[in-house]
Amino acid sequence: MPKTILCYGDSNTWGFVPGSDGERFAWELRWPGVLQSELGSEYRVIEEGLSGRTTVLDNPLEPYKNGREYLAPCLQSHQPLDLVVIFLGTNDLGDRYPLPPLDIARGAASLAQIVLKSESGLGYGAPAVLLCSLPRLGDTSTLADTFSGASAKAADLLRCFRIAAEEVGVPLLDLDQVTAYDDADGVHLNAEGHRAVALAIAQAAREILAL
Repeated sequence: MPKTILCYGDSNTWGFVPGSDGERFAWELRWPGVLQSELGSEYRVIEEGLSGRTTVLDNPLEPYKNGREYLAPCLQSHQPLDLVVIFLGTNDLGDRYPLPPLDIARGAASLAQIVLKSESGLGYGAPAVLLCSLPRLGDTSTLADTFSGASAKAADLLRCFRIAAEEVGVPLLDLDQVTAYDDADGVHLNAEGHRAVALAIAQAAREILAL
């Protein structure tokens, strides 16, 4: 039976083209699609990306963006799962949200806890979890009205993700060591970035699921 991996994220998992008005990369270019190609038929990759999704925050203007609210039913929908990859936190950097960096990281880590407490793995156990820190921000000047304070928060985010991952006892993949967001808007992956993320996650997934 193939090992099943759920990719839980935001517009960067959905495949938003940087600087566009909502264009989407093709499946074979999005990181979950590249991950599927890289891992092969022994794995089944499920893409669960939503533009605007946060870790644990409600968007005051748009419903259904709180990542915590949808995670449990999502896990139940796709069980049994072997691994859940959590790649969230970019939208939490937006000006409409007041969280400091450590709370953003702990918000993402709290989703890992939900997975670990779930019964959505094989035999109603818990799936493994891979928590991802964010890629380096690019030039966000085109989004100055919504991400003007993002760079200051992001500067300390990797340290905070390391703390939060250790607190909940899950492995952390430092995506800021892997790639950066495209300068077209500063918060989205280009095609090369998607591939870099996929290859890094593929290596981590193999190591985790081989244990």
